[in-house]
Amino acid sequence: MTKPASGMAVPGAAALLLLLLVGAAAGCGYQSCPPTRPGLLNVHLVPHTHDDVGWLKTVEQYFYGVRNEVQHAGVQYILDSVVAQLVADPSRRFIYAEVAFLARWWRQQDEATRRTVRQLVEQGRLEFVGGGWCMSDEAAAHYGPAIEQLALGRRFLRREFGACGTPRVAWQIDPFGHSRQLAAIFAQMGYDGLFVGRVDHQDKATREGLREMELLWRASESLSPPAADLFTGILPNVYNPPSGFCWDQLCSDPPVVDEDSEENNVDSIVSTFLQIAASQAERYRTNHIIMTMGSDFQYENANLWFKNMDKLIAHVNARQANGSRVHVLYSTPSCYLWELHRANLSWSLKTDDFFPYADGPHQFWTGYFTSRPAFKRYERLSNNFLQICSQLEALAGPAAREGPYGPGNSSVLREAVAVAQHHDAVTGTEKQHVADDYARQLAAGWESCQFTVILYNPLGRQVSWPIRLPVNGASYAVTDPQGQPVPSEVVPVSNFTRRLRGDGGSAVRELLFQASAPPLGFSTFTVSRLSRGDPRAHPARTPVVSQPREIQNEHVRVLFDPLTGLLKEIQDLDKSISLPVFQSFYWYNASVGNDESSQASGAYIFRPNSSEPFPVSGSKRVSAHLVKNALVQEVHQNFSSWCSQVVRLRAGQPYVELEWTVGPIPVADGWGKEIISRFETTLQTDARFYTDSNGRQILERRRDYRPTWNLSQTEPVAGNYYPVNSRIFIKDKKFQLTVLTDRSQGGSSIFDGSLELMVHRRLLYDDNRGVGEPLVELGANKQGLVVRGRHLVLLDTVESAANRHRLLAQELFMAPYAVLAPGGGPSYRRGQPRVRQFSGLRRELPPNVHLLTLTPWDAGALLLRLEHQFERGESANGSQPVTVDLLNLFSAFTIVSVQEMSLGADLPLDATSRLVWTPATGLAQPRPVPKLDPSRITLQPMEIRTFLATVQYEVPGAGPGGP
Repeated sequence: MTKPASGMAVPGAAALLLLLLVGAAAGCGYQSCPPTRPGLLNVHLVPHTHDDVGWLKTVEQYFYGVRNEVQHAGVQYILDSVVAQLVADPSRRFIYAEVAFLARWWRQQDEATRRTVRQLVEQGRLEFVGGGWCMSDEAAAHYGPAIEQLALGRRFLRREFGACGTPRVAWQIDPFGHSRQLAAIFAQMGYDGLFVGRVDHQDKATREGLREMELLWRASESLSPPAADLFTGILPNVYNPPSGFCWDQLCSDPPVVDEDSEENNVDSIVSTFLQIAASQAERYRTNHIIMTMGSDFQYENANLWFKNMDKLIAHVNARQANGSRVHVLYSTPSCYLWELHRANLSWSLKTDDFFPYADGPHQFWTGYFTSRPAFKRYERLSNNFLQICSQLEALAGPAAREGPYGPGNSSVLREAVAVAQHHDAVTGTEKQHVADDYARQLAAGWESCQFTVILYNPLGRQVSWPIRLPVNGASYAVTDPQGQPVPSEVVPVSNFTRRLRGDGGSAVRELLFQASAPPLGFSTFTVSRLSRGDPRAHPARTPVVSQPREIQNEHVRVLFDPLTGLLKEIQDLDKSISLPVFQSFYWYNASVGNDESSQASGAYIFRPNSSEPFPVSGSKRVSAHLVKNALVQEVHQNFSSWCSQVVRLRAGQPYVELEWTVGPIPVADGWGKEIISRFETTLQTDARFYTDSNGRQILERRRDYRPTWNLSQTEPVAGNYYPVNSRIFIKDKKFQLTVLTDRSQGGSSIFDGSLELMVHRRLLYDDNRGVGEPLVELGANKQGLVVRGRHLVLLDTVESAANRHRLLAQELFMAPYAVLAPGGGPSYRRGQPRVRQFSGLRRELPPNVHLLTLTPWDAGALLLRLEHQFERGESANGSQPVTVDLLNLFSAFTIVSVQEMSLGADLPLDATSRLVWTPATGLAQPRPVPKLDPSRITLQPMEIRTFLATVQYEVPGAGPGGP
């Protein structure tokens, strides 16, 4: 038996019939929204649960509800309970965000339950918000996998629930700061609005005073408005209910007692609620306010919540008879958004982002930009591998599901990479056992995707790529796909590499050679071990042990101080420019937070106890030696027993590579440490530096400054740290120094002419933000995690710097991938000859165009995304519009027909419509969708265009001969 709001008991079947009758007339979308009361303050109650896709427990543990001694949470029971309570009363509503959990639950349901849920969705009473596989992070997530995980979730919702399952609202209620690039992605996917929970406490206080808690975010300076304009609302209580109104089984607030009982508390509860509503209304502009009724993993017993909200709504609205001007209703974020749009107001305009985030004077959540650096790199590598798998499946066609390499199905890896984007995954803010589980999921995904190539290039242009293989032989011969010899060298394994391996490893040498691969294709190189008597054999070169003064190739010269062994100058030989550059490693002493008034550094929060870091070397002198041969020149620097670096120039390389190895970070002295690589130059930077937004847009940062409010700086280091997904740079009027990263890190410019990147951190105290353990990361040998990474350093003129860093950052993110196969490797399909070199493109893409996505979609169809990878005005040539002939682009298949889609690929572009909002600066009307001509696809700066292409392969049942 179930009880509707009237209190009359009715059979469950009758309730379901009532549900269907009500829904038949309402429909989904904005037309399904409940009526509001003009002239009254309308309070939109939004029942919701926030279900982290891993945090204190693993994804599996959260779904099934095990390990409740860690945290009481069972998502399967939440969804069971909510559906039952929605069926019980047709006035109730609920929203859900995390598709990773929803999809798992959905697969377990019988067809009757599925029909019921579809009816709830079609009536707008169960609304999906966000729509991604998870609620992704916005600081450490790169835009590529961020798009992919959103598209994955939206595709599931569209497939199972049709048009009514398509989210209209982005729901980023828990991420720790918000990026401009992700807002631009939401806008281009067709979202009408975005709701966020966490903004800086000073920013929020300022906005509350100005009644600017809701605004219009112009999320791109390159895309013409309103293409990247996104209405953004800041929720009043992060995502929690008002104080005193939490009615979950996890809460302790009193229920509403409204019968003839000495415990009757209706007057008190209603009066308190009206006071809260009136106070909140003073901070918002319309006669509509929103209240989030739920929190982490709530609604496992949804009856508790709904029964009390039913009573609250009834008793508050009953006060209208006595003159109350407040009306309460069950609602959803999209229905609330619709009322704001109907208000026909103009809204303040924001063009910067919401970083860094602080929830108190000394609580800057900037530590997670770097936390768990090894996992951050593994996530980046896994996405790289996923894109290669998807491309190979697309190029091979149906043959990808045949032959010795299994089904060619990358769905396991796709879901694992999507989960890794979660705001407690790639951030590094999860418990250690959960981080281990995320890595396990990624590892399982790698095993599900196989291919046989020597060097595969996922980029749309030819690349030259260094190969470095562990070997035991003294001499080898390498030949290219045409059988021509390739210069190679054998060098001893460095002590740094041995230390990183931990077990010493069996290989004592490394084979070096430079390989090249055509665009969207592969090259096969043959490696033969030479006998001692072979005339081609030459002994492995021994490093020159000396204090190096310089290394040089045809493009760059790097000078070192002979007294300290440190880098001191970089010269660009092509442009005859030079810049003094001093680089070294330091560590910040982590605050311990040993009393209630102080704040410790932890997985989330970065708080050094001093603004001055300590040199890792203990002095400014490091030991160094030189390795030099025809292919590479390297200076090996040893800063301490746990910190070393190789400064490297390869032949033909127009940048300096810094390969750093850090760990185990020592903590025997009782201090946690946050390790940085700092660059100091003579550039006059005027407190300005520049960081990327999710690896795409570039934003100017100013030390001790926020564009939208007057900052009172309380943490001169942590308060100036920003997320660096791919690059950070400083510049003056002439020169620019850019450092590219191979994973997400925190970075800043603490004083003029400098920039720094945090590479590793090991902390001894929890920062009291819920994770409940310090960020220690003991590593496999339980002595402390050792991490290796790369920084690529570019010196250029300001005018031409983007031409280099744009392409190089993409090359670092979508790197070529080398795989070893015995002998020549088997053919892809039986009976076919081996193909030693292949390109999936008929010609290289222009330098400013990137093939963002190439993946199988439906039968006989592929999904393509092409993007313009330059911003407006940053390059004389690169920032120009560019046109591509899509029909004559690929060699592996013929495109038969093309349909342009929204960025999420779940809606045709011409069927996508968004609410138009008026900024305070004046209305910008959306441009009509131009007629599609696949032979002339024009891309404007920062534009991404998405296509669903029906294709026909050159060889029936196979790709272009297979890789």
